[in-house]
Amino acid sequence: MIIDERNIKMWSTIGARATFGIAALEIAKKIDNLIVCTCDVSTSAGLDRFRKTLPDKYYDLGIAEQNLIGVAAGLASEGYNVITTTFAPFQTLRCCEQIKVNLGYMKQKICMVGIGSGLALGTLGFTHCCVEDVGVLRSIPNLNIVSPADSLETIKALEAAVNSEKSTYLRLTGSSNNPIIYNKDYEFKIGKSVTLVDGNDIIIFCAGAITKNCLTAAEILQKKNISVKVVNMHTIKPIDKNILDESQNFKLIVSVEEHNIYGGLGSAIAEYNSTFTNSPKQLFLGIKDIYGSGGTYDYLKEKHRLDPEKIVEDILKNLD
Repeated sequence: MIIDERNIKMWSTIGARATFGIAALEIAKKIDNLIVCTCDVSTSAGLDRFRKTLPDKYYDLGIAEQNLIGVAAGLASEGYNVITTTFAPFQTLRCCEQIKVNLGYMKQKICMVGIGSGLALGTLGFTHCCVEDVGVLRSIPNLNIVSPADSLETIKALEAAVNSEKSTYLRLTGSSNNPIIYNKDYEFKIGKSVTLVDGNDIIIFCAGAITKNCLTAAEILQKKNISVKVVNMHTIKPIDKNILDESQNFKLIVSVEEHNIYGGLGSAIAEYNSTFTNSPKQLFLGIKDIYGSGGTYDYLKEKHRLDPEKIVEDILKNLD
């Protein structure tokens, strides 16, 4: 794919879901044995053009997510490179046992793409919002978990997942008009974080579309003479231990995520940091283990204190 300013703007406008569909089509043109399996989401996942252009590589299994994973695992066992996709709660929670047995235990290699994860589908309530997927899948061996920060990183992550030897869950957050984090090409590697802003007082770890709010919060804090390092921890499993080693030198470690504060990025960081004798204090910002009422994406981010201003407020409260 051509990565230039024009395309980056276009991918940002249409959002990660539609960008995934474009990327899948381009990858399938180059990989003969690639197959995409869906559960009645060709339009929602930006796959209409894929379905029409490469009908022999596209299988719609209907609203049957557990069957989706079973069929995909069978295809993988016969040497196919399989991408599955549907809305995040159905891609992960509804077929958790099939993921455990066929991907984790049997080690069949599939790339699962969960669309609309986090809070983006808030108007449909918490049946469609997905704030538990990382916590559930992180406990299953032999899976990578990646949450791209923007539409360009969605492309980079999909390419890496298709070429990975392990199954990968791509957690797509945000909506259309997804903020741009990367305005040019860069090196992406599963398990290797990316430092977006350098600093030495506070370190903020983030993943997914909420990364933009973290960058804005860092700008506000910089004006208050607080030096902030912002790290895009796009891979939640396997976690980048090198940057976590470095984080021990900061006054405060902050994790920010569109996920329950239990089981997600913050928990993965805390688990590793528990191996140190005197690890810095960690502030967990995310969904505080509740299901609330539905609402728009912006409303829910503000309600759960994930807008830049509230991120700043909570950090200032926790600075010694």
